[in-house]
Amino acid sequence: MFYHDNNLQYKVRVEKPNPAFAKLLQQAIGGIEGEIRVCLQYLFQAWGNRGPNKYRDMLLDTGTEEMAHIEMLCTAVALNLEGATHELKDKIAGENPIVSNILGGMDPRHVISSGLAAMAVDANVMAESTGRVLATRLYGLTDDPGMKDLLSFLITRDAMHQNQWLAVLEDLGGVQANVPIPNTFPMADHVTAFDYAFVSTNIEKPTVAPDARWASGPSIDGKGQFRYVAAEPFGGEPQLGPPDVKGFAQEQQMTGAVADKGIIENIKDTLLP
Repeated sequence: MFYHDNNLQYKVRVEKPNPAFAKLLQQAIGGIEGEIRVCLQYLFQAWGNRGPNKYRDMLLDTGTEEMAHIEMLCTAVALNLEGATHELKDKIAGENPIVSNILGGMDPRHVISSGLAAMAVDANVMAESTGRVLATRLYGLTDDPGMKDLLSFLITRDAMHQNQWLAVLEDLGGVQANVPIPNTFPMADHVTAFDYAFVSTNIEKPTVAPDARWASGPSIDGKGQFRYVAAEPFGGEPQLGPPDVKGFAQEQQMTGAVADKGIIENIKDTLLP
């Protein structure tokens, strides 16, 4: 069984909404390097596990944690899109958003398909490597402190997971090194409280670490010590604004102040004579 908590695993904040960056974040959700892929990969491996239970439990813990990462990224996409109405209102004056750089870099499907929310898809962007590489590149593409903080957390956890998998290989009789990949992202920018923490999402919150290489002892990269912690929500509940007035949500969803025009109306005004 699976359970959920209304609070995020780690805080998500956006100081300056950026619809174009929301489009890039989609790759970290549904792309080939994205959290949905690894989440399902780990969970299916766990459900098909026929070996010792410690490997099944480890895969379930990590696969479930990846769900929390998807939730945080979806919240980040939504918060980056919330500024689209007023930002595009100014931007499209005298400019055709469809012809000019596809809504100023914004994904049109964030308007017509999802109602200013994240989608379970990629961003149609060619990428070269896995999730940590993608996250480090996204880190370099934003100046928003909140987005940098979120991506730093994800980069940190990806580094731990690389150490974790190598610990599993060592436990099974093989050894590898040279982690994390890429190793050029400064460790000073990691969220150090999570650097070598194996996060257990077991609802029973066991207090004793399993007898496993990835839960205690020196990390594979030789730079820290693995430790076992029970998953906790540190981020609070996500607070999103009301639906866009021209996104045609249900009346019951339309709460709070109503803008004079929504993003759909802005686009319509620009395209129609």
